Amino acid sequence: MADTLNAFSEYAQHPDFRPGQKQFVDLSQLTGWDEDYLELMKAQAKKAETFTGNNAQTLITYFAPTEIGQKLARLALRSWEPFPSVVPIILDTEEQALAILGVPHTNLNQLLNPAG
Repeated sequence: MADTLNAFSEYAQHPDFRPGQKQFVDLSQLTGWDEDYLELMKAQAKKAETFTGNNAQTLITYFAPTEIGQKLARLALRSWEPFPSVVPIILDTEEQALAILGVPHTNLNQLLNPAG
C-alpha cells in the first residue's frame, strides 16, 4: 500500500495533474495484497481529497481480470460510495476499460508504444 500512496502522491504533485482526469487502474498483475483495510481506506481518503477538487467528476476504470483483482476492485468501489463525483467501474478486459475512458487503443501496449 505504501507504493500505491507514493505513486499517487507523485501523480497528484505532477504539473500535468488536474482534478477530473480519467483514471485507469490496472490490477491484472495483482497476486495478493496485505488486506490492511485501514490502510486501504486511508489511501482512498487521500485520493478522494485530490479527485474531488474544483467540483470535478472523476471516472475510474479498474481493469481486474483475476479473482484477487476483482476482490480489491470491489473494495475500492465501495469506498467511493460517499463520493458521487467519483464514478468507478470494474471491467475484466483491457479493451473495455480503455474504451470507457475514450482511449482509442485496445491495450496499454498500443497506448504507451504507438509506433510498435
